[in-house]
Amino acid sequence: MAEFAVMRGPVSGCWRRLTVATRSALALLVLAVVLGGVACEPQTSSGKLTVVTTIYPLADFVKNVAGDKVEVVTLLRPGDSPHTYEPSSRDMKAIARATLLVVNGAGLDFWVEKLKSAASDNMVELDTSAILEKGGLLISGDAHDEGGTNPHYWLDPVLAEKQVEAIAAALGAVDPDNKDFYLENAASYVGELKSLDEEIKNATQSFSSREFVTFHPAWTYFAKRYGLVEAAVIEEAPGKEPTIEELGRIIDLVEDLKVKAIFAEPQFSTKAADAIARDSGAEVLLLDPIGGLGLDGRDSYIALMRYNVGQMGEAMK
Repeated sequence: MAEFAVMRGPVSGCWRRLTVATRSALALLVLAVVLGGVACEPQTSSGKLTVVTTIYPLADFVKNVAGDKVEVVTLLRPGDSPHTYEPSSRDMKAIARATLLVVNGAGLDFWVEKLKSAASDNMVELDTSAILEKGGLLISGDAHDEGGTNPHYWLDPVLAEKQVEAIAAALGAVDPDNKDFYLENAASYVGELKSLDEEIKNATQSFSSREFVTFHPAWTYFAKRYGLVEAAVIEEAPGKEPTIEELGRIIDLVEDLKVKAIFAEPQFSTKAADAIARDSGAEVLLLDPIGGLGLDGRDSYIALMRYNVGQMGEAMK
């Protein structure tokens, strides 16, 4: 299981930001909470702790670890993109009652900084990218600033396991009475993710085509894990629309590689993908990196990944 260290944050002396570190640091955190009398458990009217997550896959990880022990609030609604999201007053209210805030980090949910002024002094923040950064597992590119990091690592189930383990450790710190429950659930869910990894590996090995073209570099980690090639992306960075010359190069590449489909995303317009498909003879299919409640076949992380592999299989088998 992952462990984490505690650092003082900008809101107040009681703010604790969780990043992955050592087992001894976890023990020190629990000891500090017990001996220091820090009130780490603001609760809802139902008596449950509130955990706020920025994107839906993180919410699903929390639900699988915590079961009905906590109330989970996801800031992004189905159909929203984390790259273009603007926080609302609803989000401020959610942050105000949060015991634990779980963010993806690596530049994806940068907008959450606007909400932290509403947080209680005792709220704990977990940045799940820290364990990957420490392990040298993050890939550069696709961020909101030059020289940044590609933040879409949750789309690699093996890296998602590390997020789940970090979430279990964080929940055990803010709710030590249920620590063993969280760790046991996390271990069980990690087992499901390992099975998912094998399932995807078997499915992608049967692809006759290894190259694909997608809307933006959301699938870089996935491609690296399963031996696929992200041959081109329509938008190199969020909001950076391709020029006419860039579209022409992508069209030529699609024709040269005999790419059968352009993968767009439901959170963005398909206009550019439609133009490339029209001029190259390819079709447009949707890959969804986020999913959400109420989305048929995409309302859990595992279902979402199976949906995406199915979409890829339509064009690459």
